[in-house]
Amino acid sequence: MKKLWAVLFLGFFGVTPVLAGEELALGQTLYLPVYSYIWHGDRVGGDKSPSKTLVSALVSIRNTSLRTPIRVVSARYYNTDGKLLDEYVPKPVVVGALGTLELFVERKEAEGGSGANFIIQWDAATATNPPVVEAVHADIRGGSHALSLITAARAIRLDK
Repeated sequence: MKKLWAVLFLGFFGVTPVLAGEELALGQTLYLPVYSYIWHGDRVGGDKSPSKTLVSALVSIRNTSLRTPIRVVSARYYNTDGKLLDEYVPKPVVVGALGTLELFVERKEAEGGSGANFIIQWDAATATNPPVVEAVHADIRGGSHALSLITAARAIRLDK
């Protein structure tokens, strides 16, 4: 009965455990939107296209488990048209508990386009917390202007 009151008390005041709504999983396939460039401004010029700013992207795959390693099996990079451009993880990589695997898409890489994405697959030996997967996009070249944004992955398949 004391546990029930504690849960109700904590829930009432909005205090919940980290990843409370997440199911444990043996693996997932994740979709991560990524931008090679960002359209902005007005449609001007002969082709009536807005301006385009190239950005780099740091993909961060963070193991949120305190105990269980995960294995990143693949990270396939696709362009706006869905064409596979590259495999960033050609062989599986083990990410230890609370570890992070970083992948980097250079600023000069424009082939991905404004609708690029990663399909990332991971698995684990035992059911564990899903990783947090984000991409930090940036165009920072000094001066008075800088651009940065973050996109987050979503599961498109869950392995239980």
